[in-house]
Amino acid sequence: MNWLTWSLLSAVFAALTAILAKIGIAGIDSNLATAVRTTVVVLFAWALVPLTSSYGAAFSLSRRTLLFLALSGLATGLSWLCYFRALQLGDASKVAPIDKLSVVFVLLLAAAFLHESLTLKTLLGGGLITAGAIVLALK
Repeated sequence: MNWLTWSLLSAVFAALTAILAKIGIAGIDSNLATAVRTTVVVLFAWALVPLTSSYGAAFSLSRRTLLFLALSGLATGLSWLCYFRALQLGDASKVAPIDKLSVVFVLLLAAAFLHESLTLKTLLGGGLITAGAIVLALK
């Protein structure tokens, strides 16, 4: 499978995440819900490692790789905590589009830190995503 197939699968699972999470957080603290979800993700991810690589590879990771993966993990945790709280307070159909503004932030941060191009196409696409998120959230 190519990157587009994996990206579409990611989008489908992200949509399911929003719906299942909204149902699952009913009546409990959003941080507890995030902790339960995170535990499942950790167990699932480690269960996949022997299917795709070896546990031994984890011991050969560079410090730089470990640092950036750890920082990414912290950002993911903060994102999930905020996302679950937003789902608890708002409609999934409003929270999810605002969450997808992450695409716009990726475009900007990728240009600033990874020196990826901000072309007319990416600016137009980012603008459309922003407009769509606002329209959907304000319905």
